[in-house]
Amino acid sequence: MILLQSVLASLFGYTIATTGSSLASGQIKNLVSFGDSYTDTTAMADGGATWPSYAAGYANVSLFSFAKAGATCSNNLTFRPFPSVFESQLPTYFAEVANGTLSYLPPDETLYTLWIGTNDVGANALLTGQGAPRVSLVDTVSCAIEWVKTMYASGARNFLFQNMAPLQNTVLYSADSYLNHYWTQERNTTEWNVFMSEITHTGNKLQELMLKALVPSLKDIHLGLFDSYSLFEDMIANPTTYLNGTAPLNITGCAHSCVYQLNESTADTGICTIANGTDRDSFLWYDELHPSEQTERNIAKEIAEVIKGERNQWTTWLA
Repeated sequence: MILLQSVLASLFGYTIATTGSSLASGQIKNLVSFGDSYTDTTAMADGGATWPSYAAGYANVSLFSFAKAGATCSNNLTFRPFPSVFESQLPTYFAEVANGTLSYLPPDETLYTLWIGTNDVGANALLTGQGAPRVSLVDTVSCAIEWVKTMYASGARNFLFQNMAPLQNTVLYSADSYLNHYWTQERNTTEWNVFMSEITHTGNKLQELMLKALVPSLKDIHLGLFDSYSLFEDMIANPTTYLNGTAPLNITGCAHSCVYQLNESTADTGICTIANGTDRDSFLWYDELHPSEQTERNIAKEIAEVIKGERNQWTTWLA
């Protein structure tokens, strides 16, 4: 493994980072989150609260969320009419810091997180060839790495960078998918599934390599890489450990499923099958694209361990 890392370091021109230690117990008092609908705490897309709200509660810290549903890293790379990280979320954060809306957050007591990529690589973006001209996966991943640089330059020192989930396992990108709210036109579902698997694997490896290349140049940075991908894989492989609803456990369907007919108006809702109450906690996915609230709770428990300075099996400290 060490030899392989050395070869990769030579090929990509980076210095192998020394694995750091976790945060100190009781160190973090504030959690500041950026990202898309997987992280948005105001327009929840999971039928309930998302992971930052749960994590802040589990770890007993203050939450400041800037994530917005529909976001990409930059609308200059993959345009979507939603508040992207660089054109909206970061400007909002810096404006609130400047005008005092956001009170001073001591750098050593604050953890900054980013979970982005789902919209950058998906339908109406890279997957369907709708990025800006000549924009590739390298550009969208580089944008996320630039977030670290930007926040570091502003004084942030503690980071948790979350990689992409296995999006090929969502209903939207599965080989057995159907027409739904997120895509109402014919497509080759097998092709989408294979392509998305390649995108998520490649994008996550690029993220890892780029972060390892970055951290030696940023003095006093404390950066953890949270392996969302592997956590989801474990939830898929061991649903009884993570799902606790009153319906049969389900890792392939979703709690809020709406099947559309070809050429059906997007104003319609399709034919929907909806799990209610505690039945929802039996599902890994809430709808065709988003994790369920129970899945968000599982993510929150793991990230709360990071916040509290405990050892977490899904987190590797790069610095």
